[in-house]
Amino acid sequence: MVLCFPQPSLSKSQILVILCCVCPQCDSLLCVSVGEAVLSACEKACSLIDMRAHSGGHPCLGAVDLIPLYPLGEDVLPQDCASEARAVAEGLTERVQGTSVFLFGWADLPLQRGLAQRRKDMSWFQKNPDLTQIRPDLGPAPGRQYGLTGVGSSPYVMNCNVTIDSQDMVLGRGIASAIRESTDGGIPGVQVLALPHEGAVEIACNVESLKGDPPSLEWPVFDIGGQSYCHAPASVITRRVSELAAVKGAGTKGTAIVGFTPRECRGLAELALSQDIGEFWREQRRVRM
Repeated sequence: MVLCFPQPSLSKSQILVILCCVCPQCDSLLCVSVGEAVLSACEKACSLIDMRAHSGGHPCLGAVDLIPLYPLGEDVLPQDCASEARAVAEGLTERVQGTSVFLFGWADLPLQRGLAQRRKDMSWFQKNPDLTQIRPDLGPAPGRQYGLTGVGSSPYVMNCNVTIDSQDMVLGRGIASAIRESTDGGIPGVQVLALPHEGAVEIACNVESLKGDPPSLEWPVFDIGGQSYCHAPASVITRRVSELAAVKGAGTKGTAIVGFTPRECRGLAELALSQDIGEFWREQRRVRM
């Protein structure tokens, strides 16, 4: 993920990305432009990862599968992130020949379709999609070596995974369906898959932020450019999964927030910048992306 964060000494158009590295000359935190940082990482990934030799249980289409840009400060506006995301998408297809990109969120103009919808459009959820039938927004038809990369921007998306103490994928898919946003009675903003995970079933949730007031005080709120947003908390997701699993006689083994909550992410970014802490993620004990 890319975190767009304004620096007090810079204009809001000078968006920076906080890199998890230390300058070898001065031992301080390095901040470079979003585009250059991301493209450098993509070039390295594409030199190391060949999708023709890839295998794994989690759906993916690209050596670099997803590049989401999120605003963390009130002064970073949706159009700032959208512009940066589109520049990254164009830069990737230019600097790594043979890569292909689809756009989502604020970067997907003029429709601004969400990530879940765009992934459906691109056959991302299919196990063995026919790449020749996929029409990317940038670059050639996806090839087998690099596959297809999603690039876009949106309000922060939290990843919350709840593991149920069962190997029953039918049970897992039923729970995933019940809490999915598109289901009547589902949790707003939650996109979810059930995946096998270390001898159990993981209910893997992308928790999207929503415009407007929260449905309850338990839901965290934040602001982007004067617009209020909220998101379902991990406690609500865990409680619902636990209740649904218990009906079938199963328990849960735990919840992992992969990455950060929006509030936590901003707080840690501010702390790392203020104290010149490089590789800050190494100091965290919870699961991080």
